[in-house]
Amino acid sequence: MQRLAIAIVLIVVSPALGQDRVKPKAAKGGTAFGEPWAKVPDEYKKLRIPDWPVPTDLKKWETDRLDVRKTLLQCLGDLPKRPDPRKVRSTFKEEKDGYTIERFEFHNGVDQTVHGALLIPKGAKKPAPAIILAHGHSGSTNVTCIDEKNQQCVGPTLARKGYVVAAIDSYFCGQRIGKGPAGQSDGKPPGEEFSLFKYHLLMGRCLWGMMIRDQQCLIDYLETRPEVDAKKIGISGMSMGCTTSWWTAALDERIGAVVGVACFTRYTELLAHGNLRSHGIYYFVPGVFTHFDTEAIHALIAPRPHLELSGDQDQGAPLDGVVMLEQKLAPVYRLYGKESNFRSVVYEKTGHEYLPEMREEMARWFEKALPVGQ
Repeated sequence: MQRLAIAIVLIVVSPALGQDRVKPKAAKGGTAFGEPWAKVPDEYKKLRIPDWPVPTDLKKWETDRLDVRKTLLQCLGDLPKRPDPRKVRSTFKEEKDGYTIERFEFHNGVDQTVHGALLIPKGAKKPAPAIILAHGHSGSTNVTCIDEKNQQCVGPTLARKGYVVAAIDSYFCGQRIGKGPAGQSDGKPPGEEFSLFKYHLLMGRCLWGMMIRDQQCLIDYLETRPEVDAKKIGISGMSMGCTTSWWTAALDERIGAVVGVACFTRYTELLAHGNLRSHGIYYFVPGVFTHFDTEAIHALIAPRPHLELSGDQDQGAPLDGVVMLEQKLAPVYRLYGKESNFRSVVYEKTGHEYLPEMREEMARWFEKALPVGQ
């Protein structure tokens, strides 16, 4: 295990070819990483971590990837059939500068009403690409689409560029706070998150699976909207929203492009730095780590365009894990002859934050991958 720790340190010095390191104009910063495994008890250092073989044959990978996705779905548990998207109900409209906000809601067919918003650009003469914005832990649709004072509120920017923007509140967030199995009696966070996690395990599934399922319900709805070009749907988010983005894209081919911010995470390095606590319990899926690490999940997105933006001092996404993912994913895109469709940018002395430079990179990526008006 000591040899493994040394290897991780050496990898950081040499990022994968074609991936970028950027010094931002201003960042709050985080905490520099120490030596991996240094503070981890010996019992956990003995863990046998699955070694996912990077594909070297495209034809074989096209078959193997089906098994990876099947394994992920099995780990998520018995997810119920999604409801009829035609039953989504519009509840409110408001005119803004360059776009219209439309509030909507639907029952997820299991246990809760899901609240969301659409930002519809004005003047569109034909169906436009749509971008789903997934919010972070304790965030909401308001954070990503309504409150323009928030750095994560990129919805209006994308809508003014001609994109239909869509977002929903996740379990235990936004208008869904107090709607878990204990209602309002769950009190302060993370009480409701814990209750939901336990409840869904009792039902033979996991909370994360249900959260991804809600995003798929949103995709179903977008396919019914005449304003949306259903063949051009992207997804983006920060933190929990980042993880939501790459998991959703891995499991649903209808997502055409991904931009993740501040959660390009690998489980091995989370363990190596003692940082499992850096993620809420919602994030953990029974059994995944007995099969593979997250590179196998990310690989399912290939060859679709995939951009990841990370801080080198973000405790939720250790830098050595980011570099390992870069090295494992670049060859997968190379198999397809689509090397430029995968990019990872790491910002120096940057913690868990959404920088202005990241907003600009996100917008440029979608403008190239899912252009408006074409």
